[in-house]
Amino acid sequence: MTTRPAARRRTAAALAGVCALALALTACSGTTKDSTAKDTSNAGDAAKADPDAPLKKGLELAFLPKQINNPYEKIVDEAGIAAAKEYGGTGKEVGPSDANASSQVSYINTLIQQRQDAILIAANDPNAVCGPLKQAMKKDIKVVAYDSDTAKDCRQVFINQASSEEIGRSLVQHLGEQIGYEGKIAILSATQNATNQNTWIEFMKEELKQPEYKNMRLVKVAYGDDADQKSFQQTQGLLQAYPDLKGIISPTTVGIAAAARYLSDSSYKGKVVLNGLGTPNQMRKYVKDGTVEQFSLWNPEELGYLGSYAAAALASGQITGAEGEKFTAGKLGEYTIGKDGEVILGEPTVFDKKNIDTFDF
Repeated sequence: MTTRPAARRRTAAALAGVCALALALTACSGTTKDSTAKDTSNAGDAAKADPDAPLKKGLELAFLPKQINNPYEKIVDEAGIAAAKEYGGTGKEVGPSDANASSQVSYINTLIQQRQDAILIAANDPNAVCGPLKQAMKKDIKVVAYDSDTAKDCRQVFINQASSEEIGRSLVQHLGEQIGYEGKIAILSATQNATNQNTWIEFMKEELKQPEYKNMRLVKVAYGDDADQKSFQQTQGLLQAYPDLKGIISPTTVGIAAAARYLSDSSYKGKVVLNGLGTPNQMRKYVKDGTVEQFSLWNPEELGYLGSYAAAALASGQITGAEGEKFTAGKLGEYTIGKDGEVILGEPTVFDKKNIDTFDF
């Protein structure tokens, strides 16, 4: 996996100066292209990158989030759509209202019929979407996974928010410090098949094997399906089942906000530590009222921006998704593709009372 210290510094610097995001962008509707365009094999097998090729004008991109009403993914997708305008393309967001494993399949089939130049997907399940995505690549539609990966042979590039190991281990490290490395803990995840969640949780479990956590015990991994009410109910259920619970890690923006809402109006406020991944605007009131001490995230706007430029580079022939290839992502600068087509945005930021008011997303 290739990482770039300079890009990490650049990302951190950008985070420190984030101001209000422009979320008034409107997704452009796609048009149907000539259905007689020839099929090609999976990009990267026979294609050769031309790093000097210009970005094509008029590219049509479609963002397919886990679910259309997820506020975090709305930020990501609208930033990617805005980026497409920078290089003369258009983008749109389509997707299901639920995060079930197969809910994205029909949307992929429709996007294939529309002959989009690229599909960018945050997968609800790494394998359920593979069949139609492989069909898309055979028709020379480029596929970029972001936020939550597909199986590796079902896309050309995966835009990862940060190192998966760093995310998983750091969440346990932060919680351990907060609860004095002692007590029962639980995890409130999204769906059972979410690639990113499961990868982070595996690293959490690995971190918990370290000697300093010998007095901490993971008692439950609960699933809120990235649905606000279900995540709220799962939090309630965890505390009813384990009234002596010391901490909850929720590595999902929907889950952590729902858990914080429950804790803020319960007798567990100030007694149960909540940590995880959230956006500043969601979590600000819970930080200020003492429900949550800290949480983490990267800049979701930059994630969508980077994904958009990666898709454009693929569709323009600048890259194929092979390890070591480089491309320029507009104002974010140059990125290098790592092992298995992975591109890492940068390091996450920890938000607390001291810095949360300097962020607006």
